[in-house]
Amino acid sequence: MNKGDLIDAVAKATGLTKAAAGEAVEAVFGNISDTLKAGKEVRLLGFGTFSLSKRPARTGLNPRTKEPITIKAGTVARFKAGAQLKAAVNG
Repeated sequence: MNKGDLIDAVAKATGLTKAAAGEAVEAVFGNISDTLKAGKEVRLLGFGTFSLSKRPARTGLNPRTKEPITIKAGTVARFKAGAQLKAAVNG
């Protein structure tokens, strides 16, 4: 499923127009992104938790030359599925 498919599914499930469903989906994604940018986590009970994780600098290999390269430290977004989502997926 891609974003367009998600918008179609939201429109069908809620009776909203595709334009309104698209705005709703964009608003949800935007708010999750803004909250993570602010350094906070997003907990959606029954679905899961979006959080940030620090990744330290490390040494990697250039795949072409096999020479060592330094990979910068960074912050990555993480998602941990909630119990209800895990149960739904595992049937």
